Amino acid sequence: MSSEITLQNSFSARERLLRRVRVTPIVASPSLSEVTGGNIRLKLEHTQITGSFKLRGATNAVLSLTQAQHAHGVVGVSTGNHGRGLAYAAKQAGVRCVICMSELVPQNKVDGIKAQGAEVRIVGQSQDDAQVEVNKLVADGMTMLPPFDHRDIIAGQSTVALEMLEQSPDLETVLVPLSGGGLISGIGMVMKTVNPSIRVIGISMERGAAMYESQKKGQPVIVHELPTLADSLGGGIGLDNRHTFAMTRDLVDELVLVTEAEIAAAIRHAYWQERQVIEGSGSVGIAALLAGKIKDPGRCIALTTGQNIDMGVHHRIISGEDVDVTAEE
Repeated sequence: MSSEITLQNSFSARERLLRRVRVTPIVASPSLSEVTGGNIRLKLEHTQITGSFKLRGATNAVLSLTQAQHAHGVVGVSTGNHGRGLAYAAKQAGVRCVICMSELVPQNKVDGIKAQGAEVRIVGQSQDDAQVEVNKLVADGMTMLPPFDHRDIIAGQSTVALEMLEQSPDLETVLVPLSGGGLISGIGMVMKTVNPSIRVIGISMERGAAMYESQKKGQPVIVHELPTLADSLGGGIGLDNRHTFAMTRDLVDELVLVTEAEIAAAIRHAYWQERQVIEGSGSVGIAALLAGKIKDPGRCIALTTGQNIDMGVHHRIISGEDVDVTAEE
Protein backbone atom coordinates (compact mmCIF):
# COMPACT_ATOMS: atom_id res chain seq x y z
CA MET A 1 0.00 0.00 0.00
CA SER A 2 1.52 3.32 -1.10
CA SER A 3 0.82 5.26 2.07
CA GLU A 4 2.33 5.91 5.46
CA ILE A 5 -1.10 5.96 7.10
CA THR A 6 -1.50 2.86 9.26
CA LEU A 7 -3.88 1.18 11.66
CA GLN A 8 -1.89 2.71 14.52
CA ASN A 9 -2.72 6.18 13.15
CA SER A 10 -6.38 5.20 13.27
CA PHE A 11 -6.19 4.07 16.90
CA SER A 12 -4.29 7.24 17.85
CA ALA A 13 -6.94 9.35 16.16
CA ARG A 14 -9.68 7.56 18.04
CA GLU A 15 -7.98 8.44 21.33
CA ARG A 16 -7.93 12.11 20.33
CA LEU A 17 -11.58 12.04 19.29
CA LEU A 18 -12.80 10.38 22.47
CA ARG A 19 -15.76 12.37 23.84
CA ARG A 20 -15.32 14.92 21.02
CA VAL A 21 -17.32 13.07 18.36
CA ARG A 22 -20.25 10.69 18.56
CA VAL A 23 -20.06 6.95 18.17
CA THR A 24 -22.84 6.71 15.61
CA PRO A 25 -25.28 3.79 15.52
CA ILE A 26 -25.73 1.00 13.00
CA VAL A 27 -29.30 -0.06 12.24
CA ALA A 28 -30.73 -2.89 10.19
CA SER A 29 -32.66 -2.05 7.02
CA PRO A 30 -35.34 -4.68 6.42
CA SER A 31 -36.55 -2.80 3.35
CA LEU A 32 -33.15 -2.71 1.63
CA SER A 33 -32.45 -6.28 2.69
CA GLU A 34 -35.66 -7.39 1.00
CA VAL A 35 -34.89 -5.45 -2.18
CA THR A 36 -31.32 -6.75 -2.51
CA GLY A 37 -31.45 -10.19 -0.94
CA GLY A 38 -28.60 -9.18 1.35
CA ASN A 39 -28.33 -8.32 5.04
CA ILE A 40 -28.23 -4.53 4.76
CA ARG A 41 -27.41 -2.21 7.62
CA LEU A 42 -26.98 1.56 7.71
CA LYS A 43 -24.17 3.30 9.59
CA LEU A 44 -25.88 6.55 10.58
CA GLU A 45 -22.89 8.85 10.38
CA HIS A 46 -25.20 11.64 9.25
CA THR A 47 -26.22 11.86 12.92
CA GLN A 48 -22.71 13.07 13.81
CA ILE A 49 -22.58 16.34 15.79
CA THR A 50 -22.19 18.57 12.73
CA GLY A 51 -24.40 16.37 10.56
CA SER A 52 -21.50 14.75 8.71
CA PHE A 53 -18.55 12.36 9.09
CA LYS A 54 -16.23 15.26 8.25
CA LEU A 55 -16.04 16.23 11.92
CA ARG A 56 -13.80 13.21 12.59
CA GLY A 57 -11.00 14.22 10.26
CA ALA A 58 -11.26 17.92 11.02
CA THR A 59 -11.08 17.37 14.78
CA ASN A 60 -8.13 15.01 14.52
CA ALA A 61 -6.25 17.49 12.33
CA VAL A 62 -6.96 20.50 14.56
CA LEU A 63 -5.88 18.58 17.67
CA SER A 64 -2.65 17.61 15.88
CA LEU A 65 -1.57 21.23 15.19
CA THR A 66 1.69 22.57 16.57
CA GLN A 67 1.59 25.48 18.98
CA ALA A 68 2.65 27.90 16.22
CA GLN A 69 0.01 26.58 13.81
CA HIS A 70 -2.61 26.86 16.54
CA ALA A 71 -1.71 30.54 17.00
CA HIS A 72 -1.93 31.42 13.28
CA GLY A 73 -5.23 29.66 12.61
CA VAL A 74 -6.50 27.26 9.97
CA VAL A 75 -8.03 27.64 6.53
CA GLY A 76 -9.81 25.16 4.28
CA VAL A 77 -11.70 24.81 1.01
CA SER A 78 -15.04 23.06 1.26
CA THR A 79 -18.26 22.06 -0.47
CA GLY A 80 -19.91 22.43 2.92
CA ASN A 81 -19.50 19.54 5.31
CA HIS A 82 -15.72 19.74 5.75
CA GLY A 83 -16.10 23.45 6.36
CA ARG A 84 -18.76 22.88 8.99
CA GLY A 85 -16.68 20.21 10.70
CA LEU A 86 -13.50 22.28 10.58
CA ALA A 87 -15.31 25.36 11.85
CA TYR A 88 -16.76 23.40 14.78
CA ALA A 89 -13.44 21.71 15.62
CA ALA A 90 -11.55 25.01 15.45
CA LYS A 91 -14.10 26.78 17.65
CA GLN A 92 -13.87 24.04 20.27
CA ALA A 93 -10.07 24.35 20.25
CA GLY A 94 -10.03 28.17 20.23
CA VAL A 95 -8.43 28.41 16.78
CA ARG A 96 -9.23 31.02 14.11
CA CYS A 97 -10.84 29.42 11.05
CA VAL A 98 -11.47 30.67 7.50
CA ILE A 99 -13.46 28.56 5.00
CA CYS A 100 -13.27 29.28 1.26
CA MET A 101 -16.03 28.00 -1.02
CA SER A 102 -17.23 28.32 -4.57
CA GLU A 103 -20.57 29.83 -5.58
CA LEU A 104 -21.91 26.30 -6.26
CA VAL A 105 -22.14 25.53 -2.54
CA PRO A 106 -25.79 25.63 -1.33
CA GLN A 107 -26.68 28.58 0.91
CA ASN A 108 -27.79 26.33 3.76
CA LYS A 109 -24.26 24.95 3.99
CA VAL A 110 -22.72 28.41 3.89
CA ASP A 111 -25.04 29.47 6.71
CA GLY A 112 -24.19 26.34 8.71
CA ILE A 113 -20.49 27.14 8.57
CA LYS A 114 -21.01 30.76 9.58
CA ALA A 115 -23.11 29.56 12.52
CA GLN A 116 -20.06 27.69 13.84
CA GLY A 117 -18.12 30.95 14.05
CA ALA A 118 -15.88 30.61 11.00
CA GLU A 119 -15.17 33.37 8.49
CA VAL A 120 -16.52 32.42 5.05
CA ARG A 121 -15.15 33.59 1.71
CA ILE A 122 -17.06 32.80 -1.50
CA VAL A 123 -14.75 32.70 -4.52
CA GLY A 124 -15.40 31.64 -8.13
CA GLN A 125 -17.23 28.74 -9.73
CA SER A 126 -15.19 25.76 -8.53
CA GLN A 127 -13.18 24.29 -5.69
CA ASP A 128 -10.05 25.17 -7.65
CA ASP A 129 -11.08 28.84 -7.69
CA ALA A 130 -11.65 28.76 -3.94
CA GLN A 131 -8.25 27.09 -3.48
CA VAL A 132 -6.54 30.19 -4.92
CA GLU A 133 -7.89 32.20 -1.98
CA VAL A 134 -6.75 29.49 0.43
CA ASN A 135 -3.23 29.70 -1.00
CA LYS A 136 -3.14 33.45 -0.33
CA LEU A 137 -4.06 32.90 3.33
CA VAL A 138 -1.47 30.15 3.68
CA ALA A 139 1.15 32.58 2.35
CA ASP A 140 0.08 34.90 5.18
CA GLY A 141 0.85 32.20 7.76
CA MET A 142 -2.36 30.18 8.20
CA THR A 143 -2.32 26.37 8.05
CA MET A 144 -4.37 24.72 5.34
CA LEU A 145 -6.36 21.69 6.41
CA PRO A 146 -7.76 20.20 3.18
CA PRO A 147 -10.99 18.21 2.96
CA PHE A 148 -9.33 14.84 2.23
CA ASP A 149 -5.69 14.63 1.05
CA HIS A 150 -4.01 14.93 4.45
CA ARG A 151 -2.67 12.27 6.81
CA ASP A 152 -4.48 13.54 9.91
CA ILE A 153 -7.75 14.02 8.01
CA ILE A 154 -7.62 10.47 6.61
CA ALA A 155 -6.70 9.01 10.01
CA GLY A 156 -9.61 10.84 11.62
CA GLN A 157 -12.08 9.61 9.00
CA SER A 158 -10.77 6.05 9.42
CA THR A 159 -12.13 5.89 12.96
CA VAL A 160 -15.60 5.25 11.54
CA ALA A 161 -14.25 1.95 10.19
CA LEU A 162 -13.10 0.88 13.66
CA GLU A 163 -16.65 1.47 14.89
CA MET A 164 -18.18 -0.48 12.01
CA LEU A 165 -15.96 -3.50 12.66
CA GLU A 166 -16.81 -3.45 16.37
CA GLN A 167 -20.54 -3.04 15.70
CA SER A 168 -20.67 -5.56 12.82
CA PRO A 169 -17.71 -7.97 13.05
CA ASP A 170 -19.29 -10.19 10.38
CA LEU A 171 -19.12 -7.41 7.78
CA GLU A 172 -18.60 -8.53 4.15
CA THR A 173 -19.24 -5.37 2.09
CA VAL A 174 -19.08 -1.67 2.89
CA LEU A 175 -20.50 1.05 0.63
CA VAL A 176 -18.75 4.41 0.97
CA PRO A 177 -19.69 7.74 -0.67
CA LEU A 178 -16.67 8.80 -2.73
CA SER A 179 -15.47 12.30 -3.52
CA GLY A 180 -11.84 13.23 -2.86
CA GLY A 181 -11.23 9.90 -1.18
CA GLY A 182 -10.33 10.82 2.39
CA LEU A 183 -13.13 8.74 3.86
CA ILE A 184 -12.74 5.70 1.63
CA SER A 185 -8.95 5.76 1.99
CA GLY A 186 -9.22 5.61 5.77
CA ILE A 187 -11.94 2.99 5.70
CA GLY A 188 -10.11 0.93 3.10
CA MET A 189 -6.89 0.99 5.09
CA VAL A 190 -8.60 -0.25 8.25
CA MET A 191 -10.77 -2.87 6.52
CA LYS A 192 -8.01 -4.35 4.39
CA THR A 193 -5.57 -4.42 7.31
CA VAL A 194 -8.03 -6.22 9.59
CA ASN A 195 -9.75 -8.43 6.99
CA PRO A 196 -8.64 -8.21 3.33
CA SER A 197 -11.73 -10.14 2.20
CA ILE A 198 -14.09 -7.25 3.08
CA ARG A 199 -15.24 -5.58 -0.13
CA VAL A 200 -14.85 -1.80 -0.13
CA ILE A 201 -17.01 -0.14 -2.80
CA GLY A 202 -16.94 3.58 -3.55
CA ILE A 203 -20.12 5.29 -4.78
CA SER A 204 -20.14 8.58 -6.70
CA MET A 205 -22.64 10.54 -8.77
CA GLU A 206 -22.45 10.46 -12.56
CA ARG A 207 -22.13 14.24 -12.81
CA GLY A 208 -18.53 15.26 -12.12
CA ALA A 209 -17.05 12.25 -10.30
CA ALA A 210 -13.40 13.31 -10.08
CA MET A 211 -11.92 10.26 -8.35
CA TYR A 212 -13.78 7.88 -10.68
CA GLU A 213 -12.45 9.65 -13.77
CA SER A 214 -8.95 9.89 -12.28
CA GLN A 215 -8.85 6.17 -11.55
CA LYS A 216 -10.01 5.45 -15.11
CA LYS A 217 -7.15 7.56 -16.49
CA GLY A 218 -4.59 6.16 -14.05
CA GLN A 219 -3.70 9.59 -12.68
CA PRO A 220 -5.39 12.62 -11.11
CA VAL A 221 -7.32 14.61 -13.72
CA ILE A 222 -9.40 17.78 -13.72
CA VAL A 223 -13.14 17.18 -14.03
CA HIS A 224 -15.65 19.92 -14.76
CA GLU A 225 -17.91 20.45 -11.75
CA LEU A 226 -21.63 20.19 -12.42
CA PRO A 227 -24.71 20.85 -10.27
CA THR A 228 -25.82 17.64 -8.56
CA LEU A 229 -28.03 16.47 -5.71
CA ALA A 230 -24.83 14.97 -4.29
CA ASP A 231 -23.19 18.39 -4.05
CA SER A 232 -20.86 17.36 -1.21
CA LEU A 233 -19.22 14.87 -3.57
CA GLY A 234 -18.21 17.65 -5.98
CA GLY A 235 -14.73 19.03 -6.52
CA GLY A 236 -11.43 17.70 -7.83
CA ILE A 237 -8.89 15.46 -6.13
CA GLY A 238 -5.89 17.72 -6.86
CA LEU A 239 -3.36 17.12 -9.61
CA ASP A 240 -0.66 16.92 -6.92
CA ASN A 241 -2.64 14.38 -4.85
CA ARG A 242 -0.32 12.80 -2.28
CA HIS A 243 -2.42 10.15 -0.56
CA THR A 244 -5.99 9.44 -1.59
CA PHE A 245 -5.53 8.66 -5.29
CA ALA A 246 -3.04 5.89 -4.54
CA MET A 247 -4.94 4.62 -1.51
CA THR A 248 -8.20 4.46 -3.48
CA ARG A 249 -6.40 2.63 -6.29
CA ASP A 250 -4.81 0.12 -3.90
CA LEU A 251 -7.58 -0.44 -1.36
CA VAL A 252 -10.94 -0.06 -3.10
CA ASP A 253 -12.46 -3.05 -4.88
CA GLU A 254 -15.00 -1.31 -7.08
CA LEU A 255 -16.29 2.14 -8.06
CA VAL A 256 -19.98 2.65 -8.88
CA LEU A 257 -21.80 5.67 -10.31
CA VAL A 258 -25.43 6.61 -9.65
CA THR A 259 -27.74 8.96 -11.55
CA GLU A 260 -29.56 12.01 -10.23
CA ALA A 261 -32.86 10.11 -10.40
CA GLU A 262 -31.34 7.27 -8.37
CA ILE A 263 -30.05 9.73 -5.77
CA ALA A 264 -33.49 11.33 -5.49
CA ALA A 265 -35.06 7.87 -5.09
CA ALA A 266 -32.58 7.11 -2.30
CA ILE A 267 -33.40 10.35 -0.45
CA ARG A 268 -37.09 9.43 -0.66
CA HIS A 269 -36.41 5.87 0.48
CA ALA A 270 -34.30 7.07 3.41
CA TYR A 271 -37.13 9.29 4.60
CA TRP A 272 -40.18 7.10 4.02
CA GLN A 273 -38.67 3.68 4.74
CA GLU A 274 -35.76 4.37 7.10
CA ARG A 275 -37.15 7.52 8.79
CA GLN A 276 -33.90 9.38 8.13
CA VAL A 277 -33.18 12.78 6.60
CA ILE A 278 -30.09 12.24 4.45
CA GLU A 279 -28.53 14.57 1.90
CA GLY A 280 -27.80 13.45 -1.65
CA SER A 281 -24.14 12.71 -1.09
CA GLY A 282 -24.91 10.66 1.99
CA SER A 283 -27.55 8.57 0.23
CA VAL A 284 -25.53 7.27 -2.73
CA GLY A 285 -24.95 3.88 -1.10
CA ILE A 286 -28.70 3.45 -0.74
CA ALA A 287 -29.08 4.64 -4.34
CA ALA A 288 -26.70 1.96 -5.61
CA LEU A 289 -28.52 -0.75 -3.65
CA LEU A 290 -31.97 0.30 -4.86
CA ALA A 291 -30.71 0.45 -8.45
CA GLY A 292 -29.32 -3.09 -8.28
CA LYS A 293 -25.76 -1.88 -8.86
CA ILE A 294 -24.25 -3.82 -5.94
CA LYS A 295 -23.98 -7.51 -6.79
CA ASP A 296 -24.23 -10.01 -3.91
CA PRO A 297 -23.93 -7.45 -1.09
CA GLY A 298 -24.14 -10.11 1.63
CA ARG A 299 -23.64 -8.69 5.09
CA CYS A 300 -23.37 -5.09 3.97
CA ILE A 301 -23.12 -1.65 5.57
CA ALA A 302 -24.11 1.43 3.59
CA LEU A 303 -22.52 4.46 5.21
CA THR A 304 -24.90 7.44 5.32
CA THR A 305 -22.51 10.33 5.65
CA GLY A 306 -24.43 13.61 5.82
CA GLN A 307 -27.79 15.20 6.62
CA ASN A 308 -27.11 18.83 5.68
CA ILE A 309 -29.59 19.07 2.83
CA ASP A 310 -31.63 22.16 2.04
CA MET A 311 -34.95 21.23 3.62
CA GLY A 312 -36.94 22.89 0.85
CA VAL A 313 -35.22 20.66 -1.69
CA HIS A 314 -35.72 17.69 0.61
CA HIS A 315 -39.43 18.39 0.87
CA ARG A 316 -39.77 18.56 -2.90
CA ILE A 317 -37.91 15.28 -3.35
CA ILE A 318 -39.83 13.30 -0.74
CA SER A 319 -43.08 14.70 -2.14
CA GLY A 320 -42.23 13.18 -5.50
CA GLU A 321 -41.56 16.44 -7.34
CA ASP A 322 -38.89 16.55 -10.06
CA VAL A 323 -35.75 18.35 -8.93
CA ASP A 324 -33.82 19.19 -12.09
CA VAL A 325 -30.29 20.16 -11.06
CA THR A 326 -29.28 20.48 -14.71
CA ALA A 327 -31.48 23.57 -14.95
CA GLU A 328 -28.81 25.40 -12.94
CA GLU A 329 -26.15 24.97 -15.63
